[in-house]
Amino acid sequence: MLRPKLPDVPPLPTTVTAQQHVQAPAVPSAGRPVAPYVGAGVGAVAAVVVVGVVLTALLAAVAVTAISVAIAAVVLRSLVNGANRR
Repeated sequence: MLRPKLPDVPPLPTTVTAQQHVQAPAVPSAGRPVAPYVGAGVGAVAAVVVVGVVLTALLAAVAVTAISVAIAAVVLRSLVNGANRR
């Protein structure tokens, strides 16, 4: 069958040169304050927490409502069955 021809692999260099990079100490830029970015991060975290609390409360309300409807259905069924027997 047809086989694709792979390109030749270039030879690896035999000598290794070690280069040392000296970084200058980090100087904070005077033009950009960090406070707006921190405030945005805190606001995002607060929004996520508030949304989580609201969704949890809604889920709890739905669960309590479902349980109360189920209990009411059982009570009504027993009342209807009791009335039919008499």
